[in-house]
Amino acid sequence: MHYDLNTPIGEGEIRKLRVDDTVTLHGTLFGIRDATQIHMFDRGRKTRFDLAGHAVIHTAPNVRKVEKSPQNPTGYAPICIGTTTSDRMERFTRPLLQQYGVRIVIGKGGLRADSLAAFKDLGGVYLAIIGGTAALETTWIEAIEDVDLDDLNPESLWKFRVRGFGPLVVAMDAHGGSRYTDVGAKARGRREAALRKLGVRIGGQ
Repeated sequence: MHYDLNTPIGEGEIRKLRVDDTVTLHGTLFGIRDATQIHMFDRGRKTRFDLAGHAVIHTAPNVRKVEKSPQNPTGYAPICIGTTTSDRMERFTRPLLQQYGVRIVIGKGGLRADSLAAFKDLGGVYLAIIGGTAALETTWIEAIEDVDLDDLNPESLWKFRVRGFGPLVVAMDAHGGSRYTDVGAKARGRREAALRKLGVRIGGQ
């Protein structure tokens, strides 16, 4: 199934999504990265943004300073809004959902079991982006509407206005489904089969 979603998004809409569905987002998307979350969760800094029901994307965008205008209200213009690997931000998934009400995490490479449990408990999903598509992603962003924690630039908390952001693949859902778990199991099975064919003993077998 494909879903066009306008942010903010309710829990009921999120729980309709299943692994391998596709999603296109419209509205607001928040950019967040390692330093942003370290300051928010380890150092107690608060954001003035309301993230409830929203999507965050793992990014530290390449931007340039420009004159403020209706198109660039913050004085920043996007140059390249690429997505970074999610795995090192694993420990922040549950607090993002629990403390701030985030519903969607977007990134590449996937997250682990603790994040999957948080999505199931709190009603969230992980949407995957293929690596190397930063130029395309940038075309889906209409403007940088606002920015907070900007002393961390480029790992500030960015508020993007997006239209047609996607399609993205639901890679982890709110029902315990994960493409990464499935792929990992298949890969281990192929590895064991190959080793057996070579006559290598596996786990005492």
